[in-house]
Amino acid sequence: MISIDTVYQKVLALANKEQRGYITPQEFNLFADQAQKEIFEQYFYDSSQLTRSQSNSKEYGDIVDNLNEKIAVFETTANIASGVIQANDLYRLGTVIHNNTEVEEVQQNEILYINKSPLTRPTSKRPVYVRVGELNIETYESDTLINTLAGVTCTYLKNPSKPSWGYVVINGRAMYDSTNRVDFELHNAEENELVYKILKYAGISMKRDNLARGSQDLELLQVQQEKQ
Repeated sequence: MISIDTVYQKVLALANKEQRGYITPQEFNLFADQAQKEIFEQYFYDSSQLTRSQSNSKEYGDIVDNLNEKIAVFETTANIASGVIQANDLYRLGTVIHNNTEVEEVQQNEILYINKSPLTRPTSKRPVYVRVGELNIETYESDTLINTLAGVTCTYLKNPSKPSWGYVVINGRAMYDSTNRVDFELHNAEENELVYKILKYAGISMKRDNLARGSQDLELLQVQQEKQ
């Protein structure tokens, strides 16, 4: 968890240096949301790249461990009732579990063929499920749907909450309101990259090329240091 006020104050201090411009709370919140989403999505691109290339090398062990630690912040669980995943922040589904048994995912076009053979037919010890929508699954033991049974749960990765620098306006000035804030949910190690990304967006918005370029250079340097 990263304090949104800490990031906002750093962004303001750097943006106002040499009178480069002021960033309003509304602008900051828009940029903050975009920056967090960009960093979050990058995790899975990096994970895919490392898995396909050299993630088994000891040289890359720390990078993979660090990345998994950052992703773990968003791991959580939910119940599945009548085939509906009870989560409004689902990003990626993890493991589906029924009666302490992992339920294997199969494709919709496979379920008919699987049920035809006694060797592949689902059982109570080897249940399967099919995704039929973003939040809907069909779970099978033999050729029978068990969506109505209790005790079906899942693990999943959740989308990060939209960050917001909460404030109240007093005498025409926006004053920080900690009771109305939503902090960043990213790992603490991402604080500097958040600052650089937000400054980059601010520089583009204010048409301050020097601010945008400088922030992008700092962002790239931060990423390079993390991947060394």
